[in-house]
Amino acid sequence: MREHGGVNSGAISGGVHVFPVRVYYEDTDAGGVVYYANYLKFAERARTEMMHLLADGYGELLADGEIAFAVRRCEADFLAPARLDDLLEVHTTVTDAGGSSVTAEQVIRHDESDITRLRMRLACVNQAGRPTRIPSALRAALQTLTPS
Repeated sequence: MREHGGVNSGAISGGVHVFPVRVYYEDTDAGGVVYYANYLKFAERARTEMMHLLADGYGELLADGEIAFAVRRCEADFLAPARLDDLLEVHTTVTDAGGSSVTAEQVIRHDESDITRLRMRLACVNQAGRPTRIPSALRAALQTLTPS
């Protein structure tokens, strides 16, 4: 696992980014089960940390407002619940990195079992919220993760 700015950014191995997540009390509902929307938050954190690992200067691109990624489409299959204090892993695979969009498949696992599967389509947008091209260095880095 690698740190970026003091944060555990996970690791990339075999074209898959693996990001660890511990379930905190704030992530759960009254029954101690992870609230469904929090799986999307776990996936977002994993994608952000993957981008930081892939591209030096990713944080500056965001901070300068040069680009942002907006979720265009999200499909989710919730297979089993996670509970308070579970240790999860978010496995992210980039399946396509086009000129202005990225498609990723994310699997959240607990004890080697898939508990949530997500398919995300992200659009790269400019400050005005309009589609824009992914900066070439970032796009090239993303393409190193796409299957041939």
